[in-house]
Amino acid sequence: MTNKVDPPLSIEALRRGDRAEFARLVELYDAYIYRLALRILGNPQDAEDVLQETFIKALKHLPSFDGRSSLSTWLYRIATNEALMLLRKEKGGMISLDEPNPNDDEEQEPIQIVDWCCLPEEMLMNAETKKVLDQAIAQLSPALRVVVVLRDLQGLSTRETSQILKISEESVKTRLSRARLQLRQWLSEYFHQQYGLENLAS
Repeated sequence: MTNKVDPPLSIEALRRGDRAEFARLVELYDAYIYRLALRILGNPQDAEDVLQETFIKALKHLPSFDGRSSLSTWLYRIATNEALMLLRKEKGGMISLDEPNPNDDEEQEPIQIVDWCCLPEEMLMNAETKKVLDQAIAQLSPALRVVVVLRDLQGLSTRETSQILKISEESVKTRLSRARLQLRQWLSEYFHQQYGLENLAS
């Protein structure tokens, strides 16, 4: 007996305001949108607000959805914009997604990089390490954090990320490289403090 496969979402039905089809849209994407917002904002209540606003705006603007990007990319763009607006509000409008200044910390080479390739997998995947990674991501500038969340955590392509952020694919690659380098430095320091250099090869 084969499992039933739900039919793909109908863009035309969504544009017509079909409530049942919109309910399917929410069911398919609400968890993804919530995780995206939570990873950008770090606050569950703010993430819930972004989730609600994303679908309110999607319902309002679906009649004019032109299909030039995928529906999921379009939703992620709305959610990302909503999350960044909250960040700007919290920071008094002082949030920029422009290219990081070459003199900023994220542009600097790490002072120390520790190779943790030989650490046991369970050590890398445990809850404490994931918590440290979340904390490290939260320390990134918004310009770098959003790229890491979209590319590495949400699994979007470079092209999709560039469409969402309205920057070039080359800029996405550059920012992702900077962010990964910074995260690698912070995680290296964590592993060094927790396990010591002498334990990495054991």
